[in-house]
Amino acid sequence: MNIVRGGPDGNERLTAATGAVLFVLLAAEGVTILSIRQLLAPHVFIGMLLIPPVALKLASTGWRFMRYYRGASEYRRKGPPLLPLRLLAPVSVVSTVALFATGVALVVLGPSGGIVLGLHKASFVVWLVATGIHVLAYLPRLPRMLAGDWRPGTRLAGVGGRRLLVAGAIVAGAILAVATLGSGHAWTHVLDG
Repeated sequence: MNIVRGGPDGNERLTAATGAVLFVLLAAEGVTILSIRQLLAPHVFIGMLLIPPVALKLASTGWRFMRYYRGASEYRRKGPPLLPLRLLAPVSVVSTVALFATGVALVVLGPSGGIVLGLHKASFVVWLVATGIHVLAYLPRLPRMLAGDWRPGTRLAGVGGRRLLVAGAIVAGAILAVATLGSGHAWTHVLDG
């Protein structure tokens, strides 16, 4: 991947930058859950906005996983994540995909989604636990990882590409969110009833 040069450290910085964006957007999404009946439209909007950054985060962590387990020497030297986080990763990935897939399905199907709403809620519970542990594990390291590409003398090759990928994911999310504005309206009468 020429656009993301910098080896495992560059990959770590891309993952951290994407994680920081997700942290802010997921906090906003969490606020909508507190009053979902009144905040359904923002919930759907932010959910759609999240899809490209989530995809970028899955891609960057998947890249590290693939490079490490395929024996790339620079990734092997960096080492794997801690064992508990490696064991949690499949649960986190599957629940993330399930959460967003069922969310999109609910937007497409509307209130006739039936079982999909239950699956969305169940995947949220699993996702919340897995992602909460993941965030707590990495949050203390986040400032250091983020600062690397902004402090002179600590930048790695590919900083422009990493910034472009994160900005592109945000722009793509905004386009998707705007394109699906009003998608939650079909649910209004169901939630009010």
